[in-house]
Amino acid sequence: MALPISNNIRRLRFDADEMTQSELADRIGMTRQTIAAIEKGKYAPSLEAAYRIAHVFGVPLDDVFQYHPEQDGK
Repeated sequence: MALPISNNIRRLRFDADEMTQSELADRIGMTRQTIAAIEKGKYAPSLEAAYRIAHVFGVPLDDVFQYHPEQDGK
């Protein structure tokens, strides 16, 4: 089941001179595998990690992540 959170990380990375998942991971202290899982919607980051990602791209949090309550399986 998909998480009720989507993200624009892949587009933001592309817009940031095609930043790699590894580069983003290094900048926020995570692994490339974690970044890949977040991008695919298979893992929801902690609030701190979400803010770190937004900070790297210099955008507000909701430019990176969107919450879709209608998709919440609860």
